[in-house]
Amino acid sequence: MEPDLFKAIGDATRRTILDELIERDGQTLFEICGRLTMKHGLSSTRQAVSQHLAVLEQAGLVRTRRQGRYKFHHIDTSPLRSIIERWPINGEMVDP
Repeated sequence: MEPDLFKAIGDATRRTILDELIERDGQTLFEICGRLTMKHGLSSTRQAVSQHLAVLEQAGLVRTRRQGRYKFHHIDTSPLRSIIERWPINGEMVDP
């Protein structure tokens, strides 16, 4: 299991970004910033949100796709499987 994964989910703003991507996948940086401000009252700069997204991408939790001048961010929860494999829920083993 990568330390990057724990670092990524250890920050409240990054968890909120993941929540927003779960709710509406494939957002641009502009859309994510808007949702963080309007729904959560977080006034992070675009640069700060971009840095949070880079940490999430490094941990494998966010994938990006370019289309023209836009960069879309997509959630990928598959890295979280390593947590469940390490610490099974109620002692149940997860199928690989």
